[in-house]
Amino acid sequence: MNRRDFIDKSSLLFPSVLVSPKIIGDLDVKKIKTGNKRISSPYVISTWNVPEANLIAGESLDKNMNAIDAAIRGVAYEEANIKNTTVGNGGSPDRDGNVTLDACVMDENGNCGSVLAVENIVHVAALAKDVMEKTPHVILAGKGARKFALDQGYKPENLLSPESKIDWLDWLEKGNYNPKINVENHDTIGMLCRDKAGNLSGACTTSGLAYKMQGRVGDSPIIGSGLFIDNEVGGAVATGLGEEVIKTVGSFLIVELMRNGLNPQEACEKAINRIISKHKGKPNFQVAYIATNKNGEIGAYSIHNDFSYTFYKNQTNQNIKSKSVF
Repeated sequence: MNRRDFIDKSSLLFPSVLVSPKIIGDLDVKKIKTGNKRISSPYVISTWNVPEANLIAGESLDKNMNAIDAAIRGVAYEEANIKNTTVGNGGSPDRDGNVTLDACVMDENGNCGSVLAVENIVHVAALAKDVMEKTPHVILAGKGARKFALDQGYKPENLLSPESKIDWLDWLEKGNYNPKINVENHDTIGMLCRDKAGNLSGACTTSGLAYKMQGRVGDSPIIGSGLFIDNEVGGAVATGLGEEVIKTVGSFLIVELMRNGLNPQEACEKAINRIISKHKGKPNFQVAYIATNKNGEIGAYSIHNDFSYTFYKNQTNQNIKSKSVF
Protein backbone atom coordinates (compact mmCIF):
# COMPACT_ATOMS: atom_id res chain seq x y z
CA MET A 1 0.00 0.00 0.00
CA ASN A 2 1.41 3.40 -0.95
CA ARG A 3 1.23 6.14 1.62
CA ARG A 4 -1.69 8.38 0.81
CA ASP A 5 -1.39 11.86 -0.63
CA PHE A 6 -1.69 14.76 1.73
CA ILE A 7 -4.99 16.58 1.81
CA ASP A 8 -4.97 20.14 0.51
CA LYS A 9 -3.83 22.23 3.45
CA SER A 10 -6.73 24.58 2.93
CA SER A 11 -8.95 21.87 4.41
CA LEU A 12 -7.41 22.64 7.79
CA LEU A 13 -9.34 25.88 7.75
CA PHE A 14 -12.59 24.04 7.13
CA PRO A 15 -12.36 20.61 8.81
CA SER A 16 -16.14 20.21 8.68
CA VAL A 17 -15.76 19.57 4.95
CA LEU A 18 -14.43 16.14 5.81
CA VAL A 19 -15.94 15.59 9.23
CA SER A 20 -19.64 15.71 9.87
CA PRO A 21 -21.09 18.32 12.26
CA LYS A 22 -22.24 15.43 14.47
CA ILE A 23 -18.59 14.57 15.08
CA ILE A 24 -17.07 18.05 15.14
CA GLY A 25 -19.55 19.27 17.74
CA ASP A 26 -19.39 22.52 19.67
CA LEU A 27 -16.14 23.06 21.54
CA ASP A 28 -18.02 24.85 24.31
CA VAL A 29 -20.34 21.92 25.03
CA LYS A 30 -18.10 19.28 26.58
CA LYS A 31 -15.33 20.96 28.53
CA ILE A 32 -13.14 19.22 31.05
CA LYS A 33 -13.77 19.74 34.73
CA THR A 34 -10.53 20.67 36.43
CA GLY A 35 -11.84 21.74 39.83
CA ASN A 36 -8.82 22.54 41.98
CA LYS A 37 -6.50 20.29 39.98
CA ARG A 38 -3.36 21.71 38.41
CA ILE A 39 -3.79 22.51 34.71
CA SER A 40 -1.35 20.45 32.61
CA SER A 41 -0.16 20.88 29.04
CA PRO A 42 -2.39 18.82 26.75
CA TYR A 43 -0.90 16.76 23.96
CA VAL A 44 -1.82 14.22 21.27
CA ILE A 45 0.13 11.30 19.84
CA SER A 46 -1.15 9.35 16.82
CA THR A 47 0.05 6.45 14.73
CA TRP A 48 1.43 7.32 11.29
CA ASN A 49 1.73 10.68 9.56
CA VAL A 50 -1.70 12.20 10.20
CA PRO A 51 -1.07 15.94 10.64
CA GLU A 52 -4.64 17.08 10.06
CA ALA A 53 -6.26 14.61 12.45
CA ASN A 54 -3.63 15.26 15.11
CA LEU A 55 -3.99 19.03 14.77
CA ILE A 56 -7.78 18.87 15.09
CA ALA A 57 -7.46 16.89 18.33
CA GLY A 58 -4.67 19.07 19.68
CA GLU A 59 -6.44 22.34 19.04
CA SER A 60 -9.59 20.89 20.60
CA LEU A 61 -7.65 20.09 23.75
CA ASP A 62 -6.18 23.60 23.77
CA LYS A 63 -9.75 24.91 23.71
CA ASN A 64 -10.53 22.87 26.82
CA MET A 65 -12.17 19.80 25.30
CA ASN A 66 -11.79 16.59 27.29
CA ALA A 67 -9.48 13.83 26.10
CA ILE A 68 -12.04 11.29 24.87
CA ASP A 69 -13.99 13.79 22.78
CA ALA A 70 -10.81 15.27 21.33
CA ALA A 71 -9.60 11.83 20.28
CA ILE A 72 -12.88 10.99 18.57
CA ARG A 73 -12.97 14.38 16.89
CA GLY A 74 -9.41 13.88 15.62
CA VAL A 75 -9.75 10.38 14.20
CA ALA A 76 -13.04 11.38 12.55
CA TYR A 77 -11.00 13.38 10.04
CA GLU A 78 -9.29 10.24 8.76
CA GLU A 79 -12.54 8.26 8.87
CA ALA A 80 -13.99 10.79 6.41
CA ASN A 81 -10.81 11.07 4.34
CA ILE A 82 -11.55 9.31 1.03
CA LYS A 83 -7.82 9.19 0.24
CA ASN A 84 -7.06 7.05 3.28
CA THR A 85 -7.62 3.50 2.03
CA THR A 86 -7.28 1.84 5.43
CA VAL A 87 -9.62 3.90 7.60
CA GLY A 88 -13.29 4.77 7.17
CA ASN A 89 -14.72 5.99 3.88
CA GLY A 90 -12.70 4.64 0.97
CA GLY A 91 -11.20 1.82 3.01
CA SER A 92 -10.08 -1.35 1.27
CA PRO A 93 -12.79 -4.02 1.18
CA ASP A 94 -12.70 -7.66 2.20
CA ARG A 95 -12.16 -10.26 -0.52
CA ASP A 96 -15.88 -10.18 -1.37
CA GLY A 97 -15.89 -6.43 -1.95
CA ASN A 98 -17.47 -5.32 1.34
CA VAL A 99 -15.94 -2.49 3.38
CA THR A 100 -16.28 -3.23 7.09
CA LEU A 101 -15.04 -0.92 9.81
CA ASP A 102 -13.81 -1.55 13.37
CA ALA A 103 -13.16 0.87 16.22
CA CYS A 104 -12.84 1.20 19.97
CA VAL A 105 -12.52 3.99 22.52
CA MET A 106 -11.50 4.10 26.16
CA ASP A 107 -11.77 7.00 28.61
CA GLU A 108 -10.00 8.10 31.78
CA ASN A 109 -12.42 6.19 34.00
CA GLY A 110 -11.80 2.84 32.34
CA ASN A 111 -15.06 2.96 30.40
CA CYS A 112 -14.80 1.56 26.91
CA GLY A 113 -16.85 0.82 23.82
CA SER A 114 -16.21 -1.09 20.62
CA VAL A 115 -17.82 -1.90 17.28
CA LEU A 116 -16.79 -4.69 14.92
CA ALA A 117 -17.41 -5.36 11.23
CA VAL A 118 -19.73 -2.39 10.68
CA GLU A 119 -20.93 -1.67 7.14
CA ASN A 120 -22.07 1.66 5.65
CA ILE A 121 -21.29 3.79 8.72
CA VAL A 122 -18.33 6.19 8.49
CA HIS A 123 -17.70 7.45 12.01
CA VAL A 124 -17.30 4.23 13.93
CA ALA A 125 -15.13 5.71 16.71
CA ALA A 126 -18.01 7.98 17.66
CA LEU A 127 -20.31 4.96 17.38
CA ALA A 128 -18.05 3.04 19.78
CA LYS A 129 -18.42 5.89 22.27
CA ASP A 130 -22.20 5.70 21.86
CA VAL A 131 -22.02 1.99 22.67
CA MET A 132 -20.02 2.88 25.77
CA GLU A 133 -22.39 5.59 26.94
CA LYS A 134 -25.82 4.52 25.71
CA THR A 135 -25.89 0.73 26.08
CA PRO A 136 -25.15 -1.74 28.89
CA HIS A 137 -22.56 -3.39 26.60
CA VAL A 138 -18.95 -2.90 25.60
CA ILE A 139 -19.05 -4.46 22.10
CA LEU A 140 -21.59 -4.48 19.29
CA ALA A 141 -20.86 -6.30 16.04
CA GLY A 142 -22.01 -6.49 12.45
CA LYS A 143 -25.69 -5.98 11.73
CA GLY A 144 -26.44 -5.22 15.37
CA ALA A 145 -23.87 -2.42 15.44
CA ARG A 146 -25.22 -1.01 12.18
CA LYS A 147 -28.81 -1.11 13.45
CA PHE A 148 -27.75 0.68 16.62
CA ALA A 149 -26.00 3.33 14.52
CA LEU A 150 -29.11 3.95 12.43
CA ASP A 151 -31.19 4.17 15.60
CA GLN A 152 -28.80 6.84 16.85
CA GLY A 153 -29.19 8.92 13.71
CA TYR A 154 -26.06 7.95 11.76
CA LYS A 155 -26.59 8.15 8.00
CA PRO A 156 -25.68 5.10 5.89
CA GLU A 157 -23.12 5.65 3.14
CA ASN A 158 -21.45 3.57 0.46
CA LEU A 159 -17.89 3.24 1.78
CA LEU A 160 -16.33 1.58 -1.30
CA SER A 161 -14.71 4.38 -3.29
CA PRO A 162 -14.18 4.03 -7.06
CA GLU A 163 -10.42 3.86 -6.49
CA SER A 164 -10.68 1.13 -3.84
CA LYS A 165 -13.05 -0.81 -6.08
CA ILE A 166 -10.57 -0.71 -8.97
CA ASP A 167 -7.78 -1.96 -6.72
CA TRP A 168 -10.00 -4.73 -5.37
CA LEU A 169 -11.04 -5.87 -8.86
CA ASP A 170 -7.38 -5.93 -9.90
CA TRP A 171 -6.53 -8.07 -6.86
CA LEU A 172 -9.52 -10.33 -7.53
CA GLU A 173 -8.51 -10.88 -11.15
CA LYS A 174 -5.20 -12.32 -10.04
CA GLY A 175 -7.05 -15.09 -8.20
CA ASN A 176 -5.06 -14.68 -5.02
CA TYR A 177 -7.49 -15.33 -2.19
CA ASN A 178 -4.95 -14.81 0.55
CA PRO A 179 -5.20 -11.46 2.36
CA LYS A 180 -2.58 -8.97 1.25
CA ILE A 181 0.07 -8.85 3.97
CA ASN A 182 3.12 -6.62 3.89
CA VAL A 183 4.88 -4.18 6.15
CA GLU A 184 2.88 -1.17 4.91
CA ASN A 185 -0.59 -2.68 4.65
CA HIS A 186 -1.78 -1.57 8.07
CA ASP A 187 -2.57 2.07 8.56
CA THR A 188 -4.94 2.09 11.49
CA ILE A 189 -5.16 5.47 13.15
CA GLY A 190 -4.73 5.11 16.87
CA MET A 191 -4.74 8.28 18.96
CA LEU A 192 -3.88 9.02 22.60
CA CYS A 193 -4.85 12.34 24.17
CA ARG A 194 -4.05 14.02 27.46
CA ASP A 195 -6.29 16.95 28.35
CA LYS A 196 -5.74 19.97 30.59
CA ALA A 197 -6.89 18.03 33.63
CA GLY A 198 -4.13 15.49 32.97
CA ASN A 199 -6.59 12.75 32.00
CA LEU A 200 -5.77 10.20 29.31
CA SER A 201 -8.16 8.73 26.74
CA GLY A 202 -7.82 7.12 23.33
CA ALA A 203 -9.45 5.96 20.12
CA CYS A 204 -8.54 3.42 17.47
CA THR A 205 -10.30 3.06 14.10
CA THR A 206 -9.66 1.08 10.91
CA SER A 207 -11.08 -0.68 7.87
CA GLY A 208 -8.82 -3.60 8.67
CA LEU A 209 -6.65 -5.84 6.57
CA ALA A 210 -7.13 -5.32 2.84
CA TYR A 211 -8.90 -8.25 1.11
CA LYS A 212 -9.38 -10.10 4.37
CA MET A 213 -11.77 -13.01 4.69
CA GLN A 214 -15.33 -11.89 5.35
CA GLY A 215 -15.84 -11.54 9.09
CA ARG A 216 -12.17 -11.10 9.95
CA VAL A 217 -11.52 -8.72 12.84
CA GLY A 218 -8.07 -7.59 13.92
CA ASP A 219 -6.76 -5.96 17.06
CA SER A 220 -8.05 -2.42 16.52
CA PRO A 221 -11.47 -2.80 18.20
CA ILE A 222 -10.22 -5.17 20.90
CA ILE A 223 -9.71 -3.42 24.22
CA GLY A 224 -6.31 -4.44 25.57
CA SER A 225 -4.93 -5.31 22.14
CA GLY A 226 -5.46 -2.32 19.86
CA LEU A 227 -5.93 0.18 22.70
CA PHE A 228 -5.67 0.32 26.45
CA ILE A 229 -5.86 3.19 28.95
CA ASP A 230 -5.23 3.19 32.68
CA ASN A 231 -5.44 6.78 33.82
CA GLU A 232 -3.26 6.07 36.85
CA VAL A 233 -0.47 4.68 34.67
CA GLY A 234 -0.69 5.54 30.97
CA GLY A 235 -2.02 4.41 27.63
CA ALA A 236 -0.94 2.57 24.50
CA VAL A 237 -2.23 1.90 21.01
CA ALA A 238 -1.17 -0.50 18.26
CA THR A 239 -1.03 -0.60 14.49
CA GLY A 240 0.04 -3.36 12.14
CA LEU A 241 -0.90 -7.00 11.69
CA GLY A 242 -3.67 -7.39 14.24
CA GLU A 243 -3.35 -11.14 14.64
CA GLU A 244 0.13 -10.67 16.09
CA VAL A 245 -0.97 -7.87 18.42
CA ILE A 246 -3.85 -9.96 19.75
CA LYS A 247 -1.57 -12.89 20.56
CA THR A 248 0.31 -10.81 23.13
CA VAL A 249 -2.54 -8.42 24.13
CA GLY A 250 -0.05 -5.75 23.18
CA SER A 251 -1.49 -2.47 24.44
CA PHE A 252 -2.43 -3.92 27.81
CA LEU A 253 1.05 -5.44 28.04
CA ILE A 254 2.66 -2.04 27.51
CA VAL A 255 0.56 -0.37 30.19
CA GLU A 256 1.36 -3.16 32.64
CA LEU A 257 5.06 -2.82 31.87
CA MET A 258 4.79 0.90 32.62
CA ARG A 259 2.93 0.07 35.83
CA ASN A 260 5.93 -2.04 36.80
CA GLY A 261 8.39 0.79 36.28
CA LEU A 262 9.35 0.91 32.61
CA ASN A 263 9.06 4.19 30.73
CA PRO A 264 6.91 4.26 27.54
CA GLN A 265 9.84 3.73 25.19
CA GLU A 266 11.16 0.75 27.14
CA ALA A 267 7.67 -0.74 27.37
CA CYS A 268 7.04 -0.42 23.61
CA GLU A 269 10.38 -2.05 22.84
CA LYS A 270 9.73 -4.93 25.20
CA ALA A 271 6.28 -5.52 23.70
CA ILE A 272 7.66 -5.59 20.14
CA ASN A 273 10.42 -7.98 21.17
CA ARG A 274 7.79 -10.22 22.77
CA ILE A 275 6.26 -10.62 19.29
CA ILE A 276 9.60 -11.16 17.56
CA SER A 277 10.59 -13.85 20.05
CA LYS A 278 7.76 -16.01 18.69
CA HIS A 279 9.16 -15.92 15.15
CA LYS A 280 12.35 -17.13 13.52
CA GLY A 281 14.28 -14.53 11.60
CA LYS A 282 12.94 -11.25 10.26
CA PRO A 283 9.12 -11.13 10.29
CA ASN A 284 7.40 -10.29 6.99
CA PHE A 285 4.78 -8.17 8.74
CA GLN A 286 4.66 -4.88 10.59
CA VAL A 287 3.57 -4.13 14.14
CA ALA A 288 4.11 -0.78 15.84
CA TYR A 289 3.15 0.75 19.18
CA ILE A 290 2.90 4.23 20.63
CA ALA A 291 2.50 4.90 24.34
CA THR A 292 2.46 7.61 26.97
CA ASN A 293 2.53 7.65 30.75
CA LYS A 294 1.08 9.97 33.36
CA ASN A 295 4.37 11.89 33.55
CA GLY A 296 3.92 13.03 29.96
CA GLU A 297 6.66 10.82 28.53
CA ILE A 298 6.02 9.16 25.17
CA GLY A 299 7.42 6.15 23.37
CA ALA A 300 7.18 4.44 20.00
CA TYR A 301 8.68 1.31 18.49
CA SER A 302 8.10 -0.92 15.46
CA ILE A 303 9.34 -4.08 13.86
CA HIS A 304 10.24 -2.44 10.53
CA ASN A 305 11.61 1.03 9.96
CA ASP A 306 8.75 2.50 7.91
CA PHE A 307 6.68 3.57 10.92
CA SER A 308 6.26 7.14 12.17
CA TYR A 309 3.97 8.90 14.62
CA THR A 310 2.55 12.41 14.91
CA PHE A 311 2.91 14.43 18.10
CA TYR A 312 1.14 17.68 19.05
CA LYS A 313 1.97 19.83 22.05
CA ASN A 314 2.10 23.59 22.71
CA GLN A 315 0.74 24.37 19.23
CA THR A 316 3.53 22.40 17.56
CA ASN A 317 2.53 19.45 15.38
CA GLN A 318 5.30 17.20 14.07
CA ASN A 319 5.82 13.81 12.48
CA ILE A 320 8.54 11.73 14.09
CA LYS A 321 10.19 8.61 12.76
CA SER A 322 9.99 5.72 15.18
CA LYS A 323 12.82 3.55 16.33
CA SER A 324 12.57 0.00 15.04
CA VAL A 325 14.11 -3.45 15.26
CA PHE A 326 14.95 -3.72 11.54
